[in-house]
Amino acid sequence: MKRGTTIFLKIAVYLIGTPVLAVCIYGLSRFDPNSPYWQLPELANLQYPLLIGMYAAMIPFFFTLYQTLKLLSYIDNNEAFSELAVKALKNIKYCAITISILYVLEMPFLYLLTKVDDTPGILIGMVIIFASMIIAVFAAVLQKLLKNAIDIKTENDLTV
Repeated sequence: MKRGTTIFLKIAVYLIGTPVLAVCIYGLSRFDPNSPYWQLPELANLQYPLLIGMYAAMIPFFFTLYQTLKLLSYIDNNEAFSELAVKALKNIKYCAITISILYVLEMPFLYLLTKVDDTPGILIGMVIIFASMIIAVFAAVLQKLLKNAIDIKTENDLTV
């Protein structure tokens, strides 16, 4: 594969991770406990579960980006058909499932937030859950295909 394609994909991974990191550092400052927004009695108990859930989901998200960069480096080094690539896809699959589970657990709090405030919390939560599940299924399919290709390659190498 041409190196330019993987460079483009690596840039895309960094462009995906940068805004999420900015939200982690700056954007979640709306969760300031002294903010008048969170002083409403209906929202007082929602702040910390939402904050913990969002930051907990960031850990597997950034680990997934790291595994994606590793997978792209395996492709660059002509090691795409290796057990390391299968392991990276497996890690991506588990991280996507973890993100989905974390947001499923977060959905009751997002629902309570939408009842008090006109936020699209449930819609955003559902998009994240379904996008993560699609990524998990896609990674599982690629993992199985890659594993089968490696088995066929190993079998052909042994017959020659």
